[in-house]
Amino acid sequence: MSFTKKDRSFQSKSGKAFPELSPSALSEALALALKQEFGALPSSVKTVAKLTNSNERAVRNWFDGKNSPSADNLVILMRHSDQILRTVLELSDRRDLMLAVGLSGLRAQLVDVLSAIDEVQGG
Repeated sequence: MSFTKKDRSFQSKSGKAFPELSPSALSEALALALKQEFGALPSSVKTVAKLTNSNERAVRNWFDGKNSPSADNLVILMRHSDQILRTVLELSDRRDLMLAVGLSGLRAQLVDVLSAIDEVQGG
């Protein structure tokens, strides 16, 4: 049986390729982001393990850059950490979205400041 010329082509003819990201580069970048966000203390490993419902040994490997979190755990970490989210956006070459993350962080800080001002004025 031969294929017709109308069959779907599975290869790109444009010659474009996905940019390569080595697993070690991903692991090292996420390890740095974890340390910046949560610190490099043993209690930080426990905190992240509780957030992701993961084994502490596995989380320690994330902090050491030996392994990367699974996709499920990475999504959980991105929910709780702007630094992890920024790192993933940077690695995926989506720097345009990093501005939105920064604005969201500024909004949260502004809400905190306004709440503190209200407490001082009211009390």
